[in-house]
Amino acid sequence: MNILFATSEAVPFAKSGGLADVAGALSKAVRNRGHACRVVMPLYQSIPTYLHASMKFVTYFNTPLAWRNQYCGVFEANHDGVKYYFLDNEYYFKRSKLYGYFDDAERFAFFSRAVLEMIGRIDFEPDVIHCHDWQTALIPVYLDVFYRLNDKFRPIKTAFTIHNVQYQGNFDYKITQDVLGMPEGAGNILEFGGACNFMKGAVEQCDVLTTVSPTYAGELLEQWYAHGLDKLLQAKKYKLHGILNGIDTKTYDPATDPNIVKNYTTANPAGKAANKIKLQKLLGLEVDPAPMVIGMVTRLVSHKGLDLVKFAFEQLMELPVQLAVLGSGDEEYEKFMREQAKKYPGKVGVHIGFDAVLSHKVYAGADAFLMPSQSEPCGLSQMIAMRYGTLPIVRLTGGLADSVRDFGGEGGNGYTFLTYNADDMLGATARALSDYSDRQLWPQRIKATMQADFSWGRSAVEYIGLYQRLLGIA
Repeated sequence: MNILFATSEAVPFAKSGGLADVAGALSKAVRNRGHACRVVMPLYQSIPTYLHASMKFVTYFNTPLAWRNQYCGVFEANHDGVKYYFLDNEYYFKRSKLYGYFDDAERFAFFSRAVLEMIGRIDFEPDVIHCHDWQTALIPVYLDVFYRLNDKFRPIKTAFTIHNVQYQGNFDYKITQDVLGMPEGAGNILEFGGACNFMKGAVEQCDVLTTVSPTYAGELLEQWYAHGLDKLLQAKKYKLHGILNGIDTKTYDPATDPNIVKNYTTANPAGKAANKIKLQKLLGLEVDPAPMVIGMVTRLVSHKGLDLVKFAFEQLMELPVQLAVLGSGDEEYEKFMREQAKKYPGKVGVHIGFDAVLSHKVYAGADAFLMPSQSEPCGLSQMIAMRYGTLPIVRLTGGLADSVRDFGGEGGNGYTFLTYNADDMLGATARALSDYSDRQLWPQRIKATMQADFSWGRSAVEYIGLYQRLLGIA
């Protein structure tokens, strides 16, 4: 099969969140299983210079977009055996950030149309175009509206993945014709609640719809989680599939990770002790092996469960624990965390911002990892933490429910709670602390956690099966 991933970001070229990890790792995993998989993304100014240097020019063409006819250059590069295409237009993509501009609708409409215009001009004919999130949601729409009568495009199937339904690409409906170029009468494909909704169009037009965990797929049918799309998704339930994301087990490997102070393995996890001391020193925590260090690598926003942490903070501090926090987000929570670090010196260590190297040190140095999320489509941090033998304490939602099983049952690998309630979060933490105090039991818990398989190979097999069924070859 020939699979083309269309994405607005992919590691190592550009990243703002987990989408980049998925695009970079899943494409490689599909390729490693004998299928041709390539990736197309914008040529951003922010792509590191050394990666720019590896690119070579392929071709150029003009892309129609409403009344515009815009230049698009195509560059290519190979990374880890996967070929990447980069679509160049300096007006749209020579900017300091990936997103957050007044004309994001036009920028990613151009990208979506250019992806389709590129087909036939490169040496690759996709059987499936796999589109990711709202930035590529117009590809299934444009394909059906403008290209289906062309023999070259007629057999192409589309998959669309919702990584986070909260971000749908909602814009003023007035842009539908003048900016997006939708023909008169076709605007209803994108109309939703009086607005132009990119994701709604993809949900309507794609051949298969996926999201990033089985539990999240079920949650998307509920009003509480779906951010207004629940009735539409209920109607399209027949084509909705939940496939749990994986992690890059090469990047996140405590046996070889150059970012941690001492490497260790599942068979011999003793090196965690040295990493705990290093983390305590880095974040100004009291250097002491006795307290259980709870790590958090997170966006400091409400849906990550920060309200529970705020509410229960004083009770948490009464326990023999230390808290190591790395993240950024809403000013309210950043200010709160800074205040707690001052209030509890030596017991709370906080780094506001994101530091990739420091994140590895938190994963390796903490004893437990807290994710009390209100919602979590998949979550990668809990999987990474488990890879490093850092036991997760999570609320059972989305991918957290699919990846963490409570030690109170069979095959346990962490500590869970169900209700979005601070007392329940504290209860799960207390159970972890009780096990931590058992010097014979805790090493067994670490090994059980490290043995969990969250490699992309498992996910790739599911996606490949989905593509094959879509093409009628399985």
